[in-house]
Amino acid sequence: MSARPVAPAEASFEPLTEAWLPAVLRIEQQAYTHPWTLRNFQDALSAGYQAQGLVADGELLGYFIAMKGVDEVHLLNITVSPAYQRQGLAWLMLDALALWSRGQRAQWLWLEVRVSNLRAARIYAAFGFRRVGLRKGYYPDAGQRREDAIVMSLAL
Repeated sequence: MSARPVAPAEASFEPLTEAWLPAVLRIEQQAYTHPWTLRNFQDALSAGYQAQGLVADGELLGYFIAMKGVDEVHLLNITVSPAYQRQGLAWLMLDALALWSRGQRAQWLWLEVRVSNLRAARIYAAFGFRRVGLRKGYYPDAGQRREDAIVMSLAL
């Protein structure tokens, strides 16, 4: 069994562009049973959403995509490469997103998380997000089933 790679000490955020999409899709497909499609990412980039990649030594470690509203930001996707999970990178990306959101004068940061994704829900709660609702049948699941989403918000 090989050891999990350790994230390099020097990493930076770079805007996600079309050139990053092959790496994004690889990570997305490794991380999720129902990943976003290439078209989902292309649409997000075309719409001008805040899309940032966390990069070290030319390798994509993770990314997030968020949509700005009037006085809020909605986190649409945040993913850490499975090879680099459990090293605090999600927290780092949430921190960067919150900082950007405050710079946009947003008062709230919103997200949805699968009810089964307990690890992510714990990270969001530890970061300060509060559960504010439930969306029934929000996410696709196995076969024709759907999974509920917990709606969470963070006051900025």
